[in-house]
Amino acid sequence: MAGQWVEIEFDCLPLRSVTRLDVPIDASPVYEQFVLRVKEAMAKHGSHNTYYLHRGRCTYHLTNDPGCGRVSFEFEGTVMTGENDQATKAIDVSVKLDDETCGWLSAPVVGFLSESVQHAVLVEFDRYIAAGDLAQTEARIKAIQAQSDSTDGFVGMYL
Repeated sequence: MAGQWVEIEFDCLPLRSVTRLDVPIDASPVYEQFVLRVKEAMAKHGSHNTYYLHRGRCTYHLTNDPGCGRVSFEFEGTVMTGENDQATKAIDVSVKLDDETCGWLSAPVVGFLSESVQHAVLVEFDRYIAAGDLAQTEARIKAIQAQSDSTDGFVGMYL
């Protein structure tokens, strides 16, 4: 059976694209906490060549049956790249066990896999850069910012 040994998915926010750090008055508590985590990441790592990964998920398949031997983690945090955004230089993410179908899972294995998530995300972010997803994200953000600037800050609803 061909497939990926490790499945990784995440949303990526280039921190240089963040122009406001205030929490909207009508923000949900979940969104408010997200904004505060982004603000903390920017204070710790800056906004140049830094990317905030959120809604991250890393799944290991220890057997070929998803009902047996799957271990999934959630992760969120900052990835730092080199000057030209061509390679990942460092990673600072929090990792939490989310789900598992592995009856033989023990605490030392969870610790090992949790640390492995950080290495897997580092490799995957390099693949993300190579695939051009980072450039597409930055182009989309620039287009939205230009549209916002040309309409005095109003882009429209439901964007």
